[in-house]
Amino acid sequence: MNRFVTAERALRTAAPHELLDAVRRVLTEEYAARAAELLMADYGLTVLQAVSPLPHSPEPLPVHGSTPGRAFGAQEPLVEPDRDGLVRVHLPVTVRGDRLGVLSVTLPDDELAQSGLAELSEIAEVLGHEIVVAERDTDLYLQARRKDRLTLAAEMQWQLLPGCSCTHAEYELGAQLEPAYAIFGDNFDWSVTADHLMLYVTNGMGEGIEAALLTNLAINALRNARRAGLSLADQAALADQAVYAHYRGRSYLSVLMFDFELATGRVRVVDAGSPQMLRLRGGTVERIAFEAQLPLGMFEETDYVTQEFQVEPGDRLVFVSDGVYAVADPQGEAYGDVALARAIQSTRLLPAAEVPRAILRELTGHRGRPVPDDDALVVCLDWHGR
Repeated sequence: MNRFVTAERALRTAAPHELLDAVRRVLTEEYAARAAELLMADYGLTVLQAVSPLPHSPEPLPVHGSTPGRAFGAQEPLVEPDRDGLVRVHLPVTVRGDRLGVLSVTLPDDELAQSGLAELSEIAEVLGHEIVVAERDTDLYLQARRKDRLTLAAEMQWQLLPGCSCTHAEYELGAQLEPAYAIFGDNFDWSVTADHLMLYVTNGMGEGIEAALLTNLAINALRNARRAGLSLADQAALADQAVYAHYRGRSYLSVLMFDFELATGRVRVVDAGSPQMLRLRGGTVERIAFEAQLPLGMFEETDYVTQEFQVEPGDRLVFVSDGVYAVADPQGEAYGDVALARAIQSTRLLPAAEVPRAILRELTGHRGRPVPDDDALVVCLDWHGR
């Protein structure tokens, strides 16, 4: 039997908490591997942590400044010499553009030459798919993503997210929330079909558990309407009714909603609140303003109107919450006035998945202190077109 087929079968039949044991066993038996380690990226995308039973957790490796971290950032396998004719191969573990971590395998140099990086990379890809499925039944891989304890509000918000990056032929998406271990109101959601990409960028009012509860209600109301096949405006109206029915206008949620037509680049938009969109096109960054409508749940039975614009191949769209553009430096200048456009320009060569984290690092420098007053959300969309 083909070695890769053997590896694939071993992973697909392994118990959810035994995927690492299964991949180690098959790599040892079929590829003469001496060691294999699975490193998961933490919620802040700053370190890679080994999957191991708690409380025995090895020291994490930095994403910036380590060989596994370079493989993770570049999304390419990297090989480094080990000892006595052995090499260490670092393979990105990624599922449809969502970067989970790195599989590091130590094996003989001649075995690597025989099997090739492509075959080992395919095993890492299968492992990634199995991790996503296994997370329904075990906490092992989610625990490995935590270098600190999450607040309860952050736990609720991370469980609500679709992923932090996504890649398709027509587009690439990347997103990040900060502070990663203490977020409460900001959120994003996306869903793709054969013809459309729907993207929501939300900014809930309040703090802590109350903000997380509000966002959970609104996102699930939007998903319920979307899965019923309703238009963008009707999705907003239904979610507006759900939030108002519960809070009676005491709490509400701002959202930017997009429906991208994949074949043409035509985009329908509902702007219901504070998140903003900036576009990088032809070297120029500009804010694209839409007709502002009421946030979801502010008043009873609000009607929403869809607007349209066109996205072109090569466009980069960056979506930010008020915890990004409204942050002032020590002199009082808001990040969105000049510094945000400068950050978008300076990150133009990075892939979409890397851009949000880079912009948030620039935001920390602009703010002049490490601890933010509000949670911050950045979403980056690179449009390739069909």
